Amino acid sequence: MATGAALYFLAMARNNAWANHRLLKACAALSPAEFVAERTSFFPSIVETYNHILVVDWFYVDALEGGTLGPKAWESEVPFPNFTDFEKAQRAVDQRLIALCDRLDDGGLAKDIRMHRETHVQIDRADRVLLHLFEHQIHHRGQVHAMMAGSAVKPPQLDEFFCAGDSKFRGADFAELGWREEGVWQGLDGR
Repeated sequence: MATGAALYFLAMARNNAWANHRLLKACAALSPAEFVAERTSFFPSIVETYNHILVVDWFYVDALEGGTLGPKAWESEVPFPNFTDFEKAQRAVDQRLIALCDRLDDGGLAKDIRMHRETHVQIDRADRVLLHLFEHQIHHRGQVHAMMAGSAVKPPQLDEFFCAGDSKFRGADFAELGWREEGVWQGLDGR
């Protein structure tokens, strides 16, 4: 189980999975046409944006696990144009990230990570790679959220994860994810 500063990275990995869970539930209510519809954003549709999040997750999680996937992560910019297949793949990589962070300790956060790029191997500390990955996910998930505002489906609230007073807003999601409130915060709140 994560210890020390690694507990905060585990909390971020769980936040990532929870935010994806909420947003994926909302995306499931979109029609197939709305999921692929052209919209205004960095990537021109929800399907393209969410698939970008997925392939970047594959790249960094693989590197953090010691793999050499590298640029092969981008062999297809939209590996899952179908929502059902995409959702399954996103949830799987979210679980890999949680498991990875759950195994971390302070020494693991300081470990060098080798990221195989097209022309070189980039080396960065695990904590910096994780911070970059979480920022990337939040950035692009916010774009999906904004694009949903122009659809028939209301985008969900995504900022009710960390504060204890917000637990009433996330209880159903935690149950769907198989989590217990006290288990998610174990170690961080003195338990």
